[in-house]
Amino acid sequence: MRAERIWQLALQLSSQAQASGSLVPLATEVLAAPQHQPFVLRRLLSTTPKHLRRGGPKPNPFLPWEQALEVERLSSGHVVLLNKYPVQAGHLLLITDSWQPQSGWLSADDWRGVSLLASDTGGLWFFNSCAASGASQPHRHLQLLPRRAGEASTPLSTAIQVQLDRGERPWPWAYRLSRRTDAHGGRDLPALYLEHAEQLGLGYPHQDAQPRHPYNLLFDDNWLLTVRRTQEHCAGFSLNALAFAGYLLATERSDLELLERQGPWSLLQAVAAAPDKHL
Repeated sequence: MRAERIWQLALQLSSQAQASGSLVPLATEVLAAPQHQPFVLRRLLSTTPKHLRRGGPKPNPFLPWEQALEVERLSSGHVVLLNKYPVQAGHLLLITDSWQPQSGWLSADDWRGVSLLASDTGGLWFFNSCAASGASQPHRHLQLLPRRAGEASTPLSTAIQVQLDRGERPWPWAYRLSRRTDAHGGRDLPALYLEHAEQLGLGYPHQDAQPRHPYNLLFDDNWLLTVRRTQEHCAGFSLNALAFAGYLLATERSDLELLERQGPWSLLQAVAAAPDKHL
């Protein structure tokens, strides 16, 4: 069993940060939509936060980061922060303590930071490689939604497990899904990351300064999923990696009528790259 010390500390700090105004939880409501299951559809009730609005270059909120949001400093050169706009209690960020671009390759130190945090707290990890895949900030950060032992990490957990068990790849976009072999240690992640990058045509760190295409990463103790992206928005929905986990957030710009007609899978297909028969 994991100690979950960092998660518990994050929950304790959250109430203080919210009281001071440093933490701004998103006010949402779940829209009952049985026809869209297993997707979870929420509607934003508060003003759309800055990170979900379209715009030009954004200032770096992590140099310096808000001290009220700091949870832990890691020996890998990373800091664990509370997400300022959490989608759940204890929503964590793993950021580099010095400047590294979000659009660059994840490094050995990044994976060591993941391993250090994952050894304490498990859950759903996700990474948006750049603005076109849903990244809201230019500074290197991965995100973790903590989960209890035995709790499904995403609404699509069953669909993902079926694919792993059957060795199938039925989704009509460019992605790779692999079973993990080192759940708590994370030693399997760097190799899987590079393998997926090669298979999806994202390039090679030793010859490409940054990945050739936008992408999302999602992983938990059991699997790693990489999706190649083409754009971030569709029908007024801002779609980052969490969309490929089964979580959708509707704002005042979202076309709910289109979602009703075409379903949530159509949104994912619209923003992901088409499968390449040569990859």
